[in-house]
Amino acid sequence: MKETVMIAQAQARVRVLSLRARVRASIIVVAALSVLLFAVPLAVVIQRMNHTEAVTELQRDAVGVAAMIPDAESLDTSPLQLPLDLPDDRSVGVYTTEGRLIDNSGPADSPLAAAAADGRTHIGAEHSDLAVAAPVVVGGTVVAIVRVSTPAELVAYRTRKAWVAMALLGAVAMATAALLARYEGQRIAEPLERLTNSARALGDGDFTIHPDRSRIAEVDTLGDALEATAKRLGALIERERAFTTQVSHQLRTPLTALLLGLESALARRGADLRKAAVTALRRGEQLGSTIEDLLRLARDTETRDRPPLAVPHLFDAVRNQWQAAFAERDRPFQVRCATDLPEVDASATAIRHVIEVLVDNAFVHGAGRTLVEAQAVAEGLLIQVSDRGPGLSDPDRAFAPRDSRTDGTHRIGLALARALAEAEGGRLVVRQAAPHPTFGLLLPSVPRSYTPDGARASVRVWK
Repeated sequence: MKETVMIAQAQARVRVLSLRARVRASIIVVAALSVLLFAVPLAVVIQRMNHTEAVTELQRDAVGVAAMIPDAESLDTSPLQLPLDLPDDRSVGVYTTEGRLIDNSGPADSPLAAAAADGRTHIGAEHSDLAVAAPVVVGGTVVAIVRVSTPAELVAYRTRKAWVAMALLGAVAMATAALLARYEGQRIAEPLERLTNSARALGDGDFTIHPDRSRIAEVDTLGDALEATAKRLGALIERERAFTTQVSHQLRTPLTALLLGLESALARRGADLRKAAVTALRRGEQLGSTIEDLLRLARDTETRDRPPLAVPHLFDAVRNQWQAAFAERDRPFQVRCATDLPEVDASATAIRHVIEVLVDNAFVHGAGRTLVEAQAVAEGLLIQVSDRGPGLSDPDRAFAPRDSRTDGTHRIGLALARALAEAEGGRLVVRQAAPHPTFGLLLPSVPRSYTPDGARASVRVWK
C-alpha cells in the first residue's frame, strides 16, 4: 500500500509542470506555430514565383528568337543566329511544325513543339527540362517552332536554396524565442518563488516578511496582500499573546481571593464557616461569570445590528458584583449615571471588564470611597472610576504590562483594560494620578438611533 502511494505521488510530480516550464513551452509553441503558419504558405509562394519567373524568362527568349527568323527560306540558307545575352543554361532549338529538330540543340522530336503548330505558345516539362515552344508565323502561317528550355533541376535548386534560407531564419527565430522564453519564464517564476518562500516564512511564524517588487502588477499585488496579511496576523497573534497573559491575571486574582478567604476561615478559630462559604460561593460565581465573559469576548467578533451600550444596566451589574466586597472592608462604593447619555457602539462585556479592572485596582490599592460615574462630554461618553487613595507614583507607566512576579499584578490588569478599550474604539487614560487617583474611559458616540425603554432620572446613585 505504501509503495502504491509513493508511485502515485511520483506520477503526480511528473505530471505537474513548473511555471518556468509552462511559460517556456507556451512561448516556444506559439513561436513554432507562427513560423509554420508563415513559412509553409511562403514556401509554396516562393516555389510558384520561381516557376513563374523561369517560364516568363523562357517565353521572352523564345519570342525573341522567333522574331529573328524572317521567313522559312532563311532556315535553309543560313544557320540561326542566337541572341548574345541568352543565359548559359538555355537550350534553343528550331523545329518543324511536326516537332522535328531543324537547327541548334534540343531533342530530335518534341511533342511540345508540335503542339505549338496551332499558333500559340505552349509551356511544359519535357525530357527533365522546363520548356517553352513559340510559333514562327510568316504571313499568317506557322512555318517553324522555336523551343527554348532550361533544366528543371535548376529551377528546383533555386527553390530549395530559398527554402534553406527560410529554414535558417526560422531556426534563428526559434532560438530567439527559446531565449526569450527562458528569460520570461525566469522573470515571472522568480517573484512567485520568492513569494512562496515568504509564505513558508509566514507559516514558520515570521510576520516581518517584505516581498521584493517585481514590476509585475499581479505579482506585486499578491505580494502586497501577503505582506498586509502577515502584518495583520502578527498584530493579531501579538494581541492574543498579550490578551492571554493579561486574562490569566484576571482569572488568577479572583481565584486567589477565593482560596485565601477559605484558608483564612479555616485557620481562624471560631470563624463563621457559613459566612465564609457564602463569600466563597459568591466569588466562585463571579469567577464563573468572568470566564463566560472572556469566552464571549473571544468569540464575539460580529458588531453589526448591535444595540447601543446600555450604561444603566451595566452599572447595575457592577454594583451587584462589588457592593458586598467593599462593604466587607467598610468602604463606601457608589455608582452614578447621568441622564441623556450619548449612544455608544461598544461591547457591553468588554466595557464591563474595563470597569471591573479599574474597580479592582481601586479596591486593592485604593482607599476610602470608590466612585463609578458616567456623563456626557463633547467627544462622547466618559466613564470615571476614582477613589481616595494616595494615587500613582508613576502615571506614565500605569498601563505598561509588567511581570506580575516582580512588579505587582495590577499593572497587567490595567494593560488588559486599555487593550479592551482600544479594541472598542475608546481611550483609557489617567485623569488624575495623585492624590485621589481617577481613571477615565472615553467612548466615542454614534448617531442616535436607539431609545431604551423607560424614563431615566436626572442622576441615579447607588450606595
